[in-house]
Amino acid sequence: MTEVWISAAGLCGATIIGSILGFFIKELPHKWNDIVLGYCAGVMLAAATIGLIVPAIDTWQMGGGLWGYLFVALAVMGGALFLNVLDMVTPHMHHITGLEEAEHHRNSSLNRVLLFVMAIAIHKLPEGMAAGVSMTDMASAGGWTVTFGIALQNVPEGMVIIAPLLLAGVSPLRTFIISLAIGLLEVVGVWLGFGLGSLADTMLPLMLGFAGGSMLYVTSDEMIPETHAHGYQKQATYALLLGFLTLVLIEKMFE
Repeated sequence: MTEVWISAAGLCGATIIGSILGFFIKELPHKWNDIVLGYCAGVMLAAATIGLIVPAIDTWQMGGGLWGYLFVALAVMGGALFLNVLDMVTPHMHHITGLEEAEHHRNSSLNRVLLFVMAIAIHKLPEGMAAGVSMTDMASAGGWTVTFGIALQNVPEGMVIIAPLLLAGVSPLRTFIISLAIGLLEVVGVWLGFGLGSLADTMLPLMLGFAGGSMLYVTSDEMIPETHAHGYQKQATYALLLGFLTLVLIEKMFE
């Protein structure tokens, strides 16, 4: 149980550290923003595949063989579909900014910022679940790899939450509260994933696959397109490769 608390605190703490840094770095140039997000995308790709989907196949105990692979594949697709549907049905919650409703209608930049922040918030819960599932007693030693990978990308993610909200006119206190609430979603996710992953041997690979699919969806649908939208896609691509290799090497070090 101590490991689970450490994992939860690490993920939330990394987001808070990034948020604090965001107060000092009000505006990161698009080039460096895309490079940092590209690196984070590479880390998440490695965490989803090596830390979640591969262990899901390795730990499958019901059916085995081709059927086991099929069930894991369905769980991966289910995780992506879940996040896709959640993204469509979740309200934008404009009232969380504390600004007048009329200002939202006039400020298209603020609306785009809120959509981006909401996208980050939406995937925090399954991210935490990914770490929680990987920390179960039945999971492989890759649990710490998943936690480290998610925590690593939480720092710059926390930064990109703070700076746009401040520039859009949201007060510093409310901005930090929003960031803290988003970080706490991962704490809930860690314990939810840990609880569900501990239910049964057959539940674990499904949860690992589900969480892996969620992370792959966020990486492909949100992070990579954002890094390719400002003309710095080559730099972002090499940063993605570097991030992927970073977590692969870390995984080998923990073996």
